[in-house]
Amino acid sequence: MDIIQGKLGDDCFVESPFYNQRPLGQAPNLLVIHNISLPPGQFGGPYIHDLFTGKLNADEHPFFQEISHLQVSAHCLIRRSGEIVQFVNFNDRAWHAGVSTFQGRENCNDYSIGIEMEGTDVEPYTDAQYQKLIALSSTIMQHYPEISLGRIVGHNDIAFGRKTDPGVAFDWCRYRCQLVNYRKNHGVI
Repeated sequence: MDIIQGKLGDDCFVESPFYNQRPLGQAPNLLVIHNISLPPGQFGGPYIHDLFTGKLNADEHPFFQEISHLQVSAHCLIRRSGEIVQFVNFNDRAWHAGVSTFQGRENCNDYSIGIEMEGTDVEPYTDAQYQKLIALSSTIMQHYPEISLGRIVGHNDIAFGRKTDPGVAFDWCRYRCQLVNYRKNHGVI
């Protein structure tokens, strides 16, 4: 896995219209992990893709009437199968964090990369998702060296009281330990 000019590659890139430029001179220095499922609690289907590209049909599910107007995106989505879809160039500002603060600094979208895991707060994530998240995180950390283990957080950490994802089902210990081992085994640290 490699990042070239902010992209993982054209074969996994589906451009979202919901992004803008980062503040001048601002490189990503925070990685935020989220979860999403559409409709809530259901996996598969085109709905996350449709939401992030502004094509979600409000008539396809009652919940979509509440969210189809939203202009949201993440840099990447990791599906249950482990497939990665990139919606926003890493060098650009995706609209994933909303009202947010990290270490006293607001507007986390300005300086973060957002990764959505297809899942819920309470449903265990798949082995394939962890494997791809670990590889992707390592690649991001190598390409954007200001992102360290201490600068990888959940959405709940930057939007405390407003967001709960990636939830109690996300195994932070597994993720962090395997990420460190992966980086050692690949000679990155």
